[in-house]
Amino acid sequence: MTPASPTDPASDPGSPGGEAARRRSELGAFLRLRRERIDPEDVGLSRGTRRRTPGLRREEVAQLSGIGVAWYTWLEQGRRINPSVQVLDAIARTLRLDRTERDHLYRLADVPGVPLDVSARAPQPPEHQTILDALTPLPASIVTARYDVLAFNDAYAALDPGLALLPPPDRNVLRHLFTSDEHLQPLVEWEREVSFMVAQLRAESGRHLGDPHWTEFIRRLSERSTRFAEMWARHEVASSVTRRKSFWTVDGDQLSVIATGCVMTSAPDTKMWIYTPDGEETERLLGELVDRYRESGPAGLLEQGARTGRGRRSAR
Repeated sequence: MTPASPTDPASDPGSPGGEAARRRSELGAFLRLRRERIDPEDVGLSRGTRRRTPGLRREEVAQLSGIGVAWYTWLEQGRRINPSVQVLDAIARTLRLDRTERDHLYRLADVPGVPLDVSARAPQPPEHQTILDALTPLPASIVTARYDVLAFNDAYAALDPGLALLPPPDRNVLRHLFTSDEHLQPLVEWEREVSFMVAQLRAESGRHLGDPHWTEFIRRLSERSTRFAEMWARHEVASSVTRRKSFWTVDGDQLSVIATGCVMTSAPDTKMWIYTPDGEETERLLGELVDRYRESGPAGLLEQGARTGRGRRSAR
C-alpha cells in the first residue's frame, strides 16, 4: 500500500484544537494503547530479547493487517489520511477489538459506515428473547437499520409466518416483502408501507457510505426486484416514527396495529419493534393467531389459512 504523503495535523484548515484534529489525536492514542495490550505470542510472534516496548510494534500491526508500515505510523501519529472500511476492519481484527471498541475506532476515524454483519448475526443475549416472549401476545421483534430480523416472539411469527419460515440469515423484512409470493405478503397497504421503509433505508444508508455489506445488500435487492430499484432511485428519505399499520392474517382478516420502535442501547443500530393492537377486534384475532401458531408452527399456520392455504391457491 503506497498512500499519498499525508498532511501534518498542524496544517489542518481548521484550528489546531479543532474537532477533526482532536479526533485524529484520539484515534492515534486509542490504536497505540490497544496494540500495547496484545502479547506477541498471542498472534504467533516471538517476544525476543530486544523488545523494549509492551505489546506489538507498529510494523507488526501493519504486517498482520496487510498494510504499509508508514501508512499505519501516520495513522497513529494523527496525520490527515482517510482509512477505508476494509483497512480499519483489518486493524480491528489484528488488535482483537470487541464490538464496542470497533465502533469507537470507526467513529474516531470519521468513517460514516460501520460494518454490522459480524455483530448483526451474532446470537442475541438470552435476556432479549425473554423480553420478547414476555410481550406476547403483542408482536415484537429486534431489527437492524437494514431490516435484518435478529429475534422475534411467537406473536410476530403468527403475524408473518412466511418470514419465520426463512433460514435466519435470510430473515430480512425488505427482501421478504419484495421477493415473496403475493399470498405471503402481510401488509395491507403494501405500496405505502414499503415506500416508507425504503425511504428509511435510504436515510440510514447515508450513515453507512462505503460499508461493503450495505452496498452489496442494495445491489442484490435491486437486481432481484425492479420495484425496489425504482423506489431506491427516487432518493426519498424518511425518519423512523410511530405509525399505524394494517396486516393481513393467513385467513384474510385485517389487523390494525400501532408500531413503536425502541432503540437498543446495547446495539444502537438495532431497534425493538412492538405492535400494539388498535382495537379489541385486533386484540382478539391476535390472541387466536398466537394459539394456532403454537399448535401448528409457521408452516402449519400458512397451510391452514384461507388466504394462504394450498386449497385456496389451487382453486384459483
